[in-house]
Amino acid sequence: MIKRMLVMLVLVAAVFGGVFGFKAFVDEKVKEYMAGAGNQPQTVSTTRAVVAQWQPQLEAVGSLRAVRGADLSLEVPGVVEEINFQSGDEVQAGAVLLRLRGDDEIAKLESLEAVARLSQINYDRDLKQLKAQAISQAVVDNDEANLRNNKAQVAQQKAIVDKKVLRAPFAGQLGLRQVDLGQYLSAGTAIVTLQSLTPIYVDFLLPQQAFERIKVGQAVAAKVDAYPGKTFSGAITAINPRVDAATRNVQVRVTLENADHKLLPGMYATVDIDTGAPERLVTLPQTAISYNPYGNLVYLVDDKGKDAAGKPLLVARQTFVTTGATRGDQVSVLKGVKEGDTVVTGGQMKLRNGSPLAINNDVKPADDPNPVPVDH
Repeated sequence: MIKRMLVMLVLVAAVFGGVFGFKAFVDEKVKEYMAGAGNQPQTVSTTRAVVAQWQPQLEAVGSLRAVRGADLSLEVPGVVEEINFQSGDEVQAGAVLLRLRGDDEIAKLESLEAVARLSQINYDRDLKQLKAQAISQAVVDNDEANLRNNKAQVAQQKAIVDKKVLRAPFAGQLGLRQVDLGQYLSAGTAIVTLQSLTPIYVDFLLPQQAFERIKVGQAVAAKVDAYPGKTFSGAITAINPRVDAATRNVQVRVTLENADHKLLPGMYATVDIDTGAPERLVTLPQTAISYNPYGNLVYLVDDKGKDAAGKPLLVARQTFVTTGATRGDQVSVLKGVKEGDTVVTGGQMKLRNGSPLAINNDVKPADDPNPVPVDH
């Protein structure tokens, strides 16, 4: 009986030992597999850090504004009797553009002029009689007052008649005509816009930190979407002597030549202002930078020689960088990367310090300092 129990205990111990031994063997193999998988080379794309000549610039977006521009209207109401322009015409200062019907006002002006002439005759005659002591000074004074009053009424009526006529206040290009012959116009009704297009202003805002980097006369290059690839040259002509207390921005005005009238008021323009001397800076594609709240970083590629199979042994090394200005697809690196370093530009999400790398540069990230949108 005891012998049977001993045999059974040995068999049970052998079964449990086999089960636990097999589990330990499986766990060890899984651990080896996971460790090996963690050290598998990660495929990334790379580039070499280069030094490029960068011109420091300020960039802003502004609006085009005519040197002189106005929506023309009349101060008095009336019926349109004469239109002397076509939409889009170029006109000179003082040109008569439109007349309102003014027969009543003209007739009244002629009546007042007749009264003023009679007052002049009376005054001249009484002045001669005063010299002959035929009348008193009081009579002459009364005649002079009447003459002045009548002349003032004539001047007032002339002003009313003149207000019936619309003249160009300055030379420029007219817009679209908004009225027709025979139409009744209320005072202040917009008739046509007049814009002086040569030259033209660009108004924009810069943060107060940029104030010391700009000055009147500084060269400026402007671009508008209407003319891709074309640059319009100008210069800063005015800087607002007051900083906006709400935004801490200062308003700047640039004057551009516009002899061909390609630029129109209301367009927006991108403005580039060169500041300071050109600098030599390390540049990278923007995709190489991993932006994080705790700091910007890149992965450098370190060459550790060769592995047991004779293949290059490349590993990733994380380093923090200080970035500067951007230009198109590129970013300048002020600290953390030096010329010639090999930097990872794609695949950073799966990397950590010491990760083995496999490089595949079949697909390269954009690295153009002046990218141009492609129409599809």
